[in-house]
Amino acid sequence: MGGVSVDPREQRRTYRASHLSESELAPSWLDQFRAWFADASAAVAEGRLAEANAMVFATATPDGVPSARTVLLKGYDARGFVLFTNLGSTKALEAAANPRASLVFPWFTLERQVVVAGTVTPVDRAESEAYFHSRPHGSQLGAWASPQSRVITGREMLERRRDALGARWPATVPAPPFWGGLRVAPVSVEFWQGRPDRLHDRLRWRVVPAAGQPGAAGPEWIVERLAP
Repeated sequence: MGGVSVDPREQRRTYRASHLSESELAPSWLDQFRAWFADASAAVAEGRLAEANAMVFATATPDGVPSARTVLLKGYDARGFVLFTNLGSTKALEAAANPRASLVFPWFTLERQVVVAGTVTPVDRAESEAYFHSRPHGSQLGAWASPQSRVITGREMLERRRDALGARWPATVPAPPFWGGLRVAPVSVEFWQGRPDRLHDRLRWRVVPAAGQPGAAGPEWIVERLAP
């Protein structure tokens, strides 16, 4: 297919929207994320950003072959960041076999991104089922209809399965046993703010092991500035 050739080297933008200094940081990575997520959500309400909770979720096989995809954040607290998926999907199988992952929140309109690295654990069944039953009916049916990440013969197969399931469950849909949540517990959380001349602000919370004897207080976090 032909088309206009666009040179990405000519696409440049100067970032001037804001800045990030150590003196302005919230007391914890969680408080800082909460503040930035509120800003991103406000940008969505104003029509300046498509989705505040869209994030890239990167996993890898045990021998280090990576894969990444955009998913939706469905919860966060001091324990980490939660997403839900088919547990037979590529991302879920990789996370089970190699429970290390990275997240990226690309808030382009705000000239910001948040980069998370951490470990992956399953969300408990009760929490997964509670979220499943909060989803729209069509999304519930879709979770049953789609053998996520597997090769299929065509879209028509998915639609037939969805319609058959809709006839079977016109109201209440049970949570699939193969569907659930994953939680990324962070060991580092980097807040990136675009600045002029590519001298961006990068401030990272990083966990360090607790000092002292076994049984000491939990891990502590330090803040580091990274060169852009």
